[in-house]
Amino acid sequence: MKNQRGVALFISLVLLLVLTIIGVSAVQTTSLEERMARNTNDSVLAFESAEVALRTAESFLRTNVNTTALFPTTGNNGLWKSSDYLQAERWQQANIWTGTNSVKLPANSVAGVADQPRYIIEWVATVQRSENPYQMSPSYNALFDRIEIFRITARGIGGTNNARVLLQSTFGLIF
Repeated sequence: MKNQRGVALFISLVLLLVLTIIGVSAVQTTSLEERMARNTNDSVLAFESAEVALRTAESFLRTNVNTTALFPTTGNNGLWKSSDYLQAERWQQANIWTGTNSVKLPANSVAGVADQPRYIIEWVATVQRSENPYQMSPSYNALFDRIEIFRITARGIGGTNNARVLLQSTFGLIF
């Protein structure tokens, strides 16, 4: 017993310390990867939600709009005339995504989101055939004299309010 110095105890404690460090590191890595996966899922859900709002707005334009009188400067249930030059864009205004300033999709339109997506439609311009020499070619169908250009901005929210996505598309209606 006098020749034993406790080396086995020391080596086993060092090995236990190394295994503990490896275990803690593995738990932290797994936790970080889980948070990254959850955030990615949240972002994808917000993107898909905004995409649904864009398609809904395009469908609304196709079926319900036959005049630009529906798009006043003061707004009309999510329908706006585009901002004048050097003014803040409508989609950047603080209160645009609340109340009747934008159109909110009905409840349960998109499952699993913290809030249903919203959209606004802005009338941007009118393109007349007589004003556009590129449309004067013979390949241009003479039945169409006017194209109304609209900008659709959609905001989607993911599973939490932290994930928000804004999408825009330009849409033309032929009259």
